[in-house]
Amino acid sequence: MTGIFNILLISSLIACSPESPVVQDWERIEGPLPADGPKIKVLAQNYNSYEYQYHPENAPWGWYYSLTVDRMGVVPQEDDRLNRYGSWSDGPQLKATGFFRTEKIKDRWVIVDPAGKIHIDAGVLSITPGGGDDNKASFASKFGNDRDRWIFETMDSLSKYGFNGCGAWGNEESIRFFNDFSKDLKCTYCPIINPMSDYGFELGIAEHRPGNTGYVNNCIPVFNPGFREYCEKVIPEFVRKYRNDPNVLGYFTDNEMPLRLSNLEGYLSMDPEEYGYRAAKAWMEEKGYDQVTDQAKREFVGYVAETYYKTVSEVLKAADPNHLYLGSRLAGTSKTYEYVYKAAARYCDIVSINYYGQWEVIQKDYSRWETWADTPYMITEFYTKAEDSGLPNTCGDGWIVKDQASRGIHYENFIIGLLRTGKCVGWCWCKYLDNDPTNLNAEASNRDANKGIFDNRYEPYEALVKSMTRVNNVRYSILSQNWKYTK
Repeated sequence: MTGIFNILLISSLIACSPESPVVQDWERIEGPLPADGPKIKVLAQNYNSYEYQYHPENAPWGWYYSLTVDRMGVVPQEDDRLNRYGSWSDGPQLKATGFFRTEKIKDRWVIVDPAGKIHIDAGVLSITPGGGDDNKASFASKFGNDRDRWIFETMDSLSKYGFNGCGAWGNEESIRFFNDFSKDLKCTYCPIINPMSDYGFELGIAEHRPGNTGYVNNCIPVFNPGFREYCEKVIPEFVRKYRNDPNVLGYFTDNEMPLRLSNLEGYLSMDPEEYGYRAAKAWMEEKGYDQVTDQAKREFVGYVAETYYKTVSEVLKAADPNHLYLGSRLAGTSKTYEYVYKAAARYCDIVSINYYGQWEVIQKDYSRWETWADTPYMITEFYTKAEDSGLPNTCGDGWIVKDQASRGIHYENFIIGLLRTGKCVGWCWCKYLDNDPTNLNAEASNRDANKGIFDNRYEPYEALVKSMTRVNNVRYSILSQNWKYTK
C-alpha cells in the first residue's frame, strides 16, 4: 500500500458540493444557441474503409473538419463540479437507489448515480498493466512493481483528465481495491461475461478471431436449448461478487457478435438435424417466406439478436436486479440493422456500440438509433492513432493521424457530438496503454498501434490529454446548454 494515503489526498481535487434541491422538471430551452465557430481541419487516413481493408497502405489521406470546445457557440467558462462518482454535483437531485440506473427526463436520457446525481460515464478501456517486456520494465521502473501505487496514481491522472469509468477488461482486483480505499473518488467498472463465446467453445464450434469470437458459418448457437441452460449455470455464479457493489455500472455480455444479414443463409446451410437449421426453417414457414429475400434476411438477424438478448437478460436480471445490462457491444454493420438494434434496445438498459469507420458519429446513425428505440446508448470503443508515436500502427480499426494534437482534436469533436444528442449517456476510449510490440502473446488486433492515452512507459501523451481534459471536464455544461431545469 505504498504511497496510498498521499495519493488519496491528491484524489480529493475532485470537488463534492452540497446536495442540490430536488428538481421538479426539465425542459428544452427555446430558440437556437449561438452558432459554432469555424471548425479545425485535421489530416487523417481512414484505412478502415472496406475498400482498403486488404491494402490499408493505399488508403488516401483527407481533411476532416472538427469542432473543439473553444470554437463552440457557447464556450463553458469553468469546469463542472463533480461528486465522488464523477457525476454532476450542481445538477438536479434525483431518486437515489444505491446503484447506477437510467432515467429519461423529458426527452433526454441520463444515467443516475447511486447518490441520485446525473452521471455521464467517460470511460477508458483496458485499465491494466501491460504484458510486454517493455511494459514490464517500465512498470518496475516507474511504480516499483507496486500495483497499489500504480492504480492510485493512474486513477488520479485519469480523474484529472475528466474520466470517471473503467469500461471493460480492466484489472478488476486493482480497481476494486482503489474503490475500497478511496473515499473522495470512485471509478465505475463494467464486468464482462461471455456466455455465447464460452458456450461455443464448449461445443467446439467457436474460434478466436482478432477482437472477437468466430463461429461456424458466422452463426451463434443461440437456438440450442443448451444455451439457456449454460447461461443459468454460469451467469449467477459470475455476478455473485458484483451484485452489491455500487461502483459497478453494469454488465457487458460477449463482444461484437457476428449478427449479419448472411445469418439466415448460414443457418439454412447447416445439417437439417442442427438446432440452428430447424429454427431458421421454422421461422421461414411461420413468416410465410418460401425463399430467402433481403427483407427476410433483415428480419431474421433481428430474430437471432432477440433470442440472444432475451435469454441473457432474463437470466442476468434474475441473478442481479441491481445493475444495468449494457449489451454485447454492437460493431460493424450490426449497429446499422434496424431489427438487431430494436432487439438490443428491448432487453438492454443501455445499448453498447463500438464505433469505427467514420471520423465522427454520422447523422444517419444518430437518426437511426434515436428513431428505432427509446433506449439510451453508449459508444464503447473508438480511437485514433498517430504517426508521431513511433509505432507501426498496422493493427486495429482506428483512423491514423499525424500527431497527438490531432488525436485530441478528434476526441473533442467526437464527444461534443455525443453530448448534443438526446440518448447518449457515455463513451469509452480504446484504450489505456499503447500496444506493446514486445508482447508476443497479444492477439492480432492489439500488437503495434498507438491506441493509448499513455505510452508503453506509462507516460501520458500531453497534447492528447489536454484536449481530453478540456471537453471531459465540461461535459455536463455542454449537456445542459440545450436544457434548463426548474427548482
